[in-house]
Amino acid sequence: MGPHELGERPRVVVAPDKFKGSLTAAEAAAVLAAGVREHRPGARIRAVPLADGGEGTVDAAVAAGARLRRTLVRGAVEGRVRARWALLTAPSGATTAVIESAQASGLDQVRPSPATARAAHSYGCGQLIRAALDAGATDVVVGLGGSAMTDGGSGALRALGLDVLDDDGAPVPLGGEGLLSAARLDVSALDPRLRTVRLRLAVDVQNPLHGPDGAAHVFAPQKGANRAARRELDAALRRWAGLLAGLEGARPFLLPGAGAAGGFPSGFLALTPATLERGFDLVSSLVGLEEQLEDADLLVVGEGSLDAQSLQGKAPLAAAALAAARGVPVVAVAGRLALSAEQLRGAGVLAAASLVGVAPSVRAAQDEAGRYGPPATVEALRLLAGLPSDGGSAPRRAPTQP
Repeated sequence: MGPHELGERPRVVVAPDKFKGSLTAAEAAAVLAAGVREHRPGARIRAVPLADGGEGTVDAAVAAGARLRRTLVRGAVEGRVRARWALLTAPSGATTAVIESAQASGLDQVRPSPATARAAHSYGCGQLIRAALDAGATDVVVGLGGSAMTDGGSGALRALGLDVLDDDGAPVPLGGEGLLSAARLDVSALDPRLRTVRLRLAVDVQNPLHGPDGAAHVFAPQKGANRAARRELDAALRRWAGLLAGLEGARPFLLPGAGAAGGFPSGFLALTPATLERGFDLVSSLVGLEEQLEDADLLVVGEGSLDAQSLQGKAPLAAAALAAARGVPVVAVAGRLALSAEQLRGAGVLAAASLVGVAPSVRAAQDEAGRYGPPATVEALRLLAGLPSDGGSAPRRAPTQP
């Protein structure tokens, strides 16, 4: 395949994820769209901000037409937070609620330490699920990621009626550490709507609930857990698993991905018909990405860093794969590029450019992403067309022949 030249009025889908610390996905879409218009003033552009099922999922839903809601809930350790979520109504009248665990129980709410790692809980996320049920949602999507807790989802289930009791029949403290004294679960007051609602948990990891590759040992360190706290939290999750397994009618819950967001999925998998779904697949379905690509002439994707992690199902390159399978050319714009031309080509990306490649410094690229995003986009489009580079050495066209 030779250089790809766009027509005068190409149909362009601009579908970036966030540029973390610089631009939200919606802001990134507007910035990259400006670059497309600079290169092709007649372009017909559709902005489709993306997420991979974690932070940014609510924003992606709102950009797709969902109504933004705010609910006051308990924070990850203490206090209250006004958490954002979204309600999307289909033409059929079916209502989908979109929730992020990080909105209620986010790591950004705490100063990570062994104490916060032990105490953080998911109660507020359960309050959001309850608010969604109260609003009439028949489908609830929970994006997992960026969370502070390692409590197996016990806090969220307690907000929905589960009792977690000690040997004396008293409620144990919230948080992962509290599970160490748990002796019995009482599901009699669990919200009955959980039996019929469609509950989908968006995950992008395959870690088990406990063990060396489980939630406590792999993810709790970034939440402030030292070695002792990791051991305690892993023991707490094992105790939680034993209690879940002992419940009559418990569903299989020790599945790959049950260790996401501090083991959040485990309790919901055991006690409700919840399912795990790959984050990008869930978000792309919510925003209608496949339908947007049906008549597209070009897809522009982007995120803060295109690197080895991007190849593991992250939104931009997952979207590129969808487009490439439909014969739609793809260009990528990133804050920084850390993938080879061969890796880009293998992911379906024909040309890529970075903000670092057109900005005078890395700091400038980060601090002024809105300024350097459009010229980086123009650079990628020039490279797609086989035109000489206008920028530095970072932007480049991926080879199109093996």
